[in-house]
Amino acid sequence: MTKLSLQALNRATLHRQWLIERHDATAFEAIEHLVGMQAQSPLAPYVGLWTRLNGFQPAELVKLLEEREVVRGSMMRATIHLMSSRDFLAFRPLIQPRLEREVFQNMTYGRHRLEGLDIDSVLQAGIDRMTEGPATAVQLREHLAPLWPDREPAALAHAVRCLLPTIQTPPRGIWGKGGNPAMSTADLWLDSPVDPDPSVDTLVLRYLAAYGPASVADAQNWSGLTRLTEVFERLDLRTYTDLESGRPLYDLPDITLPAEDTEVPTRFLPEYDNLLLSHADRTRWIDTATRQRLTLQEVLTKGSILHNGQALALWKQTKNTKDKAALEIAPFVKLTRGAHTAIESEAHNLLAFTSPNATHEIEYTEG
Repeated sequence: MTKLSLQALNRATLHRQWLIERHDATAFEAIEHLVGMQAQSPLAPYVGLWTRLNGFQPAELVKLLEEREVVRGSMMRATIHLMSSRDFLAFRPLIQPRLEREVFQNMTYGRHRLEGLDIDSVLQAGIDRMTEGPATAVQLREHLAPLWPDREPAALAHAVRCLLPTIQTPPRGIWGKGGNPAMSTADLWLDSPVDPDPSVDTLVLRYLAAYGPASVADAQNWSGLTRLTEVFERLDLRTYTDLESGRPLYDLPDITLPAEDTEVPTRFLPEYDNLLLSHADRTRWIDTATRQRLTLQEVLTKGSILHNGQALALWKQTKNTKDKAALEIAPFVKLTRGAHTAIESEAHNLLAFTSPNATHEIEYTEG
């Protein structure tokens, strides 16, 4: 059985993630290839697409959202993802157990707050409100509170948001706009119910195509699902061995891995990019010393910079006006001269995308 080093895993997954070279593909094709993009930070997918695609412009994703070809809703790990509408309908039922855990085990909105409650009636009341038009969390609370005066309105609204296949409607997620999230359901927004017979096998195969080679634990970490071992066992997959841990890694049988000495460019990832969230073992991206210094939350709540395939720094745009755009870079290792030059060059490319008519300012701070 072939053994894969961390370097080999790094290059293989970068290749799957379209981060070795930008692709000549549409935003829709990229979103489907990636099986969705983390979108709890509403504008993060725009940067995620820019860093993966040639010539991507925000208007392309705006059009997809406004024409309802893609949607933002609770999916993998019970977090907001940008998905193609057909993938949302196909895979959302598979994520239901994870969302049920999010509701009933939640320390803030679940547990005793929902005990003895007729959940079906609560969900129907939520549907009734959203049938009138997309509703914010506040509007859901105001609608539900009089119907269950002895319950916490926030807990009721949280149950509706998670247990129904809810979608956050525009202008949330629209470039240059904002506003509180307003929710509808798949039936109402897409005029279609979710798939009554979803395929977990298809979900696993799609995961491996975008994130493999990977372990069962990796796939479970990405999806928030459990008991995927039996799925991997029945699929026709190629098996490798992780050189570091000895654990089995699985992949699609027809994919050739790139050479582990493949040169890779510097790439800026947005906050919460799925590349950094989709494996239980993240050592292919972040070395042991860095993981000991920084919590995962610290790494994910800002954008990450990959140089030679490794996360070396964090970034955030600190100013974005008509005349001036500023980017803050916080290295968490000492940068070589070559890394510094490559990172600064790509930083200017990023600002040219986010703020095309502004002057650029790059600031370095301690990580």
